[in-house]
Amino acid sequence: MMTVVSCIANEHNLLLVFIAALTCLFGAAITLRLLHRAAIASRWQRLGWQFLAAVAGGGGVWTTHFVAMLAYEPPAPASFDPVMTLMSLMIAMLGLLAGFSISGMGATRKFPLLGGTLVGLTYSAMHYTGMRAYHVVGLVEWRIDYILVSVLIATLCSAAAVAVVWRSGLQMQRFWLAVALLVTGIVGLHFTAMAAYRVTPLTQSFAEVDTAAIFTFALAITIVALIVVSSGLASYLIDTDVRADSQEQLRHMAAHDALTGLPNRASFSTHISKVFDEAQGRGRKFAVIGVDLNRFKEINDTLGHGAGDEALRIISRRLAQCLEEDEFVARLGGDEFAAVKKCGAKSDVSAFAERLAEIVSRPMRIGSMEMRVGASMGAAIWPDDAKELDELVNNADVAMYHAKHAALDGLLFYDAGIGALERKRRQLAETLRHSIEHGELDVHYQVQKSLSTSEIHGYEALLRWTHPKLGPISPSEFIPVAEENGLVGSLGAWVLRRACTDAAAWEPPCRVAVNVSAVQFMDANLPRLVHEILVETGLPPHRLELELTETALIKDKVRSLHIIRQIKALGVGLALDDFGSGYSSLETLRSFPFDKIKLDKAFVDGIEQDRQSKAIVRAVLALGKSLDIPVLAEGIETEEQMSVLRMEGCDEGQGYLLGRPSATRDLAHKLVPTRGEGPHQENLATSRSA
Repeated sequence: MMTVVSCIANEHNLLLVFIAALTCLFGAAITLRLLHRAAIASRWQRLGWQFLAAVAGGGGVWTTHFVAMLAYEPPAPASFDPVMTLMSLMIAMLGLLAGFSISGMGATRKFPLLGGTLVGLTYSAMHYTGMRAYHVVGLVEWRIDYILVSVLIATLCSAAAVAVVWRSGLQMQRFWLAVALLVTGIVGLHFTAMAAYRVTPLTQSFAEVDTAAIFTFALAITIVALIVVSSGLASYLIDTDVRADSQEQLRHMAAHDALTGLPNRASFSTHISKVFDEAQGRGRKFAVIGVDLNRFKEINDTLGHGAGDEALRIISRRLAQCLEEDEFVARLGGDEFAAVKKCGAKSDVSAFAERLAEIVSRPMRIGSMEMRVGASMGAAIWPDDAKELDELVNNADVAMYHAKHAALDGLLFYDAGIGALERKRRQLAETLRHSIEHGELDVHYQVQKSLSTSEIHGYEALLRWTHPKLGPISPSEFIPVAEENGLVGSLGAWVLRRACTDAAAWEPPCRVAVNVSAVQFMDANLPRLVHEILVETGLPPHRLELELTETALIKDKVRSLHIIRQIKALGVGLALDDFGSGYSSLETLRSFPFDKIKLDKAFVDGIEQDRQSKAIVRAVLALGKSLDIPVLAEGIETEEQMSVLRMEGCDEGQGYLLGRPSATRDLAHKLVPTRGEGPHQENLATSRSA
C-alpha cells in the first residue's frame, strides 16, 4: 500500500493526477447512469443505451488512463505508440459493450456480476495495452504480484458496481455507491499497476521534460474525451426529459377524461379518499354531490352524438373554470358528473350546487342551434349522512337518482327516507331477479276485437307480478326497477316464451301480441330468440304479433330496419304501439313495414266530446286506409267511445269495455270462434301495464 502511495506522491504530477481523477469520476457517473437506463429499457432500446454507455465509459476510462500516464514522471525519456494507444481505446469500448450486453442477458443476478467481471477485465486489458504503447529509454521491470492485485481490484469493484446499478428503482445512495466502487476499481487498477512498473534509465542525462507542453496536451485530450463522454450525458438528459414529459402525459391521461379533460372516475376516487383522510384528522365536513344532466338525450337524438360530445366539452370547460380552492368536479361517464365540496354548513353545499346548476343551464351554441340542459343533483355530507366513504358516495348517488326520477332541476339532500326507498328498490330488484329465474311471474291477456263484428282477433300479453308478501306490484313500479338493474332482457324473453306457450294451446287458435321494449329490440339476437321460442313452443309465426314504440326505432334506424326485416322474414307480425305519442310518427310509417297501427289511448279519451281528438282519430284512420294498414284503438272504456270509433271506421279495439286482462285459466270460456287468425306481423316484447 505504501508503495502505491509513494508512487503517486513521488512519481506523478499531482495536478494531472487530480484532472485524471475528476475525469474518472465524471465518466463513471455518466456511464452508470446510462447503464441503469439500459437496465430498465426494452430490448432494442436497451442495446442503444448499452452502446452509449460503452462509448462514454470507454472514452472516460481511456482518458483517465492517458492523462494519468502523462502525469507519470519516469526517470528516462518516454513516448507513445499511436497504434497501440488507439487500440487500447477500442479495447475499452468494445469490451465494455460486451460486458454491458452480458449484464442484460437474463433476470438473475449472476448476469450483472458476470458482465461486471468482464468490465473489470476490460479495464485491465485497456490499461496494460496502454502500457505497451508507453515506450521509455530504459529497462522495464514488472512485479507480478502487483499486476494480479490490480486486476483483482478492477474486477471486484466493477462487478459490484454493475450489480448495484443494474436494477430498477435505483436510489441515489445506491447510485453513488456504484460510482464510488467503479472509481475505486479504475483508480486502484491504474496506480497499483504503476507501482508494479519499474524503470531503470540507460543514461543519466536526457532532455528536460516540458511540463507546460505535457499539461496542455493532457488538457486537450481531456477536453476531447469529455466531449465524447458528454454526448452520452446529453442523450441521457434528453431522454430523461422526454420520458418525464411522457410520464406526465400518461399520468394526466390516466387521471383525466379524454373527451372533456375533467378528472375521471379514478381521479375522483383518489381525491375523495384524500379529502376523507383530511376530514377525519381535522374534523371538518365535506359533501359529495352527484350530478346528472337533464335533457341531454335530446341533443344526442336531434343533433347526433357529435353534438352531444361538444355539449359535454362546453359544460365541462365552464365547470372547470368556476371552481374554487376547496372544490372538485369529475366526469364519471356519459352525462354523469361528481363534485366534492369542503364545507362548514349545509348552506355552503347549497350555494355550490346553485352555482353548478346555473353554469350547466347556460345556453350553448352547437352548430346553428342554441341548446340548454339542466342538472339533477344529489348531495350527502360527511359525517352527517354517512360515516364511511363508500356509504357517503352511495348516498349521494341515491339522492341524485331520486332527484332524477322526480324530474328535479336542482339539488336534493340525502335523508333517511330516501335511503329507505332506495333499500326497498334494491330489495325489489333482487326479488324480481329471483322471480324471473324461478318463473314466479304471471301473464294476463286482454282481448282485441273487431269493432264492426265484435269477433275476437287476438289477445295482448300483459305481465303481472304478485309477490308472496308484498302482494300485487304494478308494472309501473317494477318495470323501471328492471330497466335500472339490467333485467329487461331476461324479463322480456320470459314473457315472450310464456305468451307463445300459452297461445299455442288456445282452441280455437288466435293471435297473441307481445310488447317489446326499446332495450330488448336493439339486441341483435332478438330475431334468433323469436325463432327459437317459436320452434320450442310450436306456435305458428303468423299467430305472433310484436308491438314496439317509436322510441325503440329512432335510436338507430338502420339497425332497427335490419332487425325488423329479419323478424318479418320469420312470418311474425309487427305493430306500431302508442301511435301519435312520438314526434316522428309519419316518418316512422314511411320507413318501416308495419302491419298494424295501435292508436294511443290519449286520443281515445274524450273522443265523444273533444272535436280535436275526433279530428285526429279521423286523420289517423284515413292514413291507415290509404296505407292499407289496419288501426286498433287502445283504451276503449265507454259505449260512446266505441260508437264514435265504429262510425269513423276503426278496424279493431282494445280496452276495459271489451274485456279486462285475464289469467290464462280464465280465458277458456272467452275463446269463441273468430273471423280468422288474421294477418299478423312483427315485434317482440317485454311487457306493459293494461
